[in-house]
Amino acid sequence: MSAVTTTTTAAPPVVGTDGPRVRRRRRGLYPGRSLPAGRLIGPALFVAVWAVASAAGQLDPGAIPAPWTVLRTAGRLWTAGTLPTDILTSLERAAYGFAIGLAAGVLLALASGLSRVGEALIDGTVQLNRAIPTLGLIPLFILWLGIGEAFKIAIIAIVVYIPIYLNTHAALSGIDSRFVELAEVQGLSRFQFIRQIVIPGALPGFFVGLRLGVTGSWLGLVVLEQINATSGLGYMMFQAQNYGQSDVILVGLLVYGVFGLFSDSAVRLIERRVLSWRRTLSS
Repeated sequence: MSAVTTTTTAAPPVVGTDGPRVRRRRRGLYPGRSLPAGRLIGPALFVAVWAVASAAGQLDPGAIPAPWTVLRTAGRLWTAGTLPTDILTSLERAAYGFAIGLAAGVLLALASGLSRVGEALIDGTVQLNRAIPTLGLIPLFILWLGIGEAFKIAIIAIVVYIPIYLNTHAALSGIDSRFVELAEVQGLSRFQFIRQIVIPGALPGFFVGLRLGVTGSWLGLVVLEQINATSGLGYMMFQAQNYGQSDVILVGLLVYGVFGLFSDSAVRLIERRVLSWRRTLSS
């Protein structure tokens, strides 16, 4: 009886010590909690190094002006009214091209991902388009659409639709076939199948493509606004290059970077809300 009592009293500490140890080991595999404004730490550190190097005289002010010089230039351009005009023009071009590219990418991905005939007609053409440098299409589009705004918007739309199509189509192709079998057993209609199976399964890939498309719309503007443009951030930077105004060029790059960072953060926020049902490492 005493032996039984000894065994009974000794068992709980073993279980009690092993339990927390296993849980700690599992918690250690996770990346941990996200830092507040964590994605701003890297850019802030970069600006801090830039400021310290400028203050120490390690950077040529003519080639890389100090951060405070760039901010003064931005304030001067904003007060003069040129910077707001250029920003609004760039935003308008990016918005039109992004909207067209978004619609084209989603529709083509659905048609190709849900139909073998659609895949045969669309996927190879998109892959061919992806292999051709998009900016190399600029001379041809100028011949087709003229040298006005139409060709700029068309090029931006191409830059946007390709990553959206590729990632959405890959997500559609990666949907487990057992879900399709389950939908057939449940007798779901085509519309119900798309709404309950296809859309939730394709959303993760769609958001990846959306983030790449948003960034691509800004990257395309840098080149396009230097071709027969009278306003826009790219035009402002091109004019500053002719006059050797590196501070104005850095102002344009800073605005592009800020818009790219905030647009990507907005897409991430929407993605977290829409896909809140998923349990992932990031959540």
